[in-house]
Amino acid sequence: MKYLIWLLVILVAIWAFKRSRRPAKPAEEKTPPNNASPSNMVACTHCGLHLPQEEAVTGTQGLYCSTEHRAAAQDRNPV
Repeated sequence: MKYLIWLLVILVAIWAFKRSRRPAKPAEEKTPPNNASPSNMVACTHCGLHLPQEEAVTGTQGLYCSTEHRAAAQDRNPV
């Protein structure tokens, strides 16, 4: 029994020694936050669909989601 305890102590010591020599885990790379500012959302005058203002089609009566909706509303492209 005495030898079994000594064997256990030696194994624990070897395990602790190997664990202390192991290099620290590198910090996980975090993706940088997206610095793009949020877009202003507008609603299509014809169907009410919300879309970014940069993608909207401009008409004389308002903003539309596509040229087809601008034509369906009998609106024309402002000069």
